[in-house]
Amino acid sequence: MANINIKDIARLSGVGIATVSRVINQTGSVSEKTKKKVMDVINEYNYIPNNNARNLKLTQSENIALIVKYMSNPFFIKMIDVIEIEMASRGYPLLIQNVDENSDELDIAISETMHSNLCGIIIMGGSYSSYTEAKFKQLGIPCVLLTVNSEGNVDPSLYSSVIIDDEKEAYKATKYLIEMGHTDIGFLYKDVGNLVTPNILRYRGYKRALEESGIPVDESLVSNGVPVSGAGFRAGFLAMKQLMQKNPSMTAVFAFSDVLAIGAAKAALASGKRIPEDISIIGFDGIEMTEFYNPSLDSVYQPAVEMALSAVSMLHGMMNGDNSQHMVYDSVIMKRGSVRKIQKTQE
Repeated sequence: MANINIKDIARLSGVGIATVSRVINQTGSVSEKTKKKVMDVINEYNYIPNNNARNLKLTQSENIALIVKYMSNPFFIKMIDVIEIEMASRGYPLLIQNVDENSDELDIAISETMHSNLCGIIIMGGSYSSYTEAKFKQLGIPCVLLTVNSEGNVDPSLYSSVIIDDEKEAYKATKYLIEMGHTDIGFLYKDVGNLVTPNILRYRGYKRALEESGIPVDESLVSNGVPVSGAGFRAGFLAMKQLMQKNPSMTAVFAFSDVLAIGAAKAALASGKRIPEDISIIGFDGIEMTEFYNPSLDSVYQPAVEMALSAVSMLHGMMNGDNSQHMVYDSVIMKRGSVRKIQKTQE
């Protein structure tokens, strides 16, 4: 190959341009395995670095982007803090981009890659339905999906992912309520049409637990009218008020997020109900606020710190030539006293 350049070396050795630059300039952290791959290509083609190749800014920056869908979600705050600290410790500037509900996060990532000259990207939140193989190929840089994944129609080698199994964990939470004697169980979530999102998967888990327990799924117990842009405390409060009015015999509520659960708890207390004596409530995410709310709320706890650390480690590995990885974490139910056991009456 005549006139081989740094981009050719990156392609031939299967690593990023920034990694090749670090090998050439002997700067930054590069594994011995990756360094050997790069040097083998350099030696095979007798590449001699020039001044341009030694200047990474003329080829690709060290910038990392974090694309966040719904940055207002308190669950994401802890993850963002961890990612910022970890990237700074590795010497990478971090660009954080918020994405609203009307935008496609992968399209935003592609645009940011073109305009900000990125060498890696983490996408947090969003819809499983948004990800296509063509878009990942167009992105062209190491990418990690955090809290979401593709729907299985994308070559898994094109990206890495860190998630929990939302359907399984919601199933476990609903089964917990059923085992505590509840059968009239409400569910709060937001309807996003045909998109597959974590909250839709949690709804599927809720339904599956009821069906497998022989409890009919009563749609009057499901509030799916929470607006996407307003899935906060007030949305949970208003949805819970409507649910209680329609279902006076409801004994428990499972909210797809802790934020909705806190709003629901406020509505229950404002109506004169006691938690858990009159109604049991459980949320999802495990944000700190559920522990310090009065009363403290049960929640499906996601290991946010561990998930964020894994995402950073995966991205760093991909940037250094490692293969993609896909990790699924388990959640645990934090039992804080907002769910009571119903004693069955003898017939």
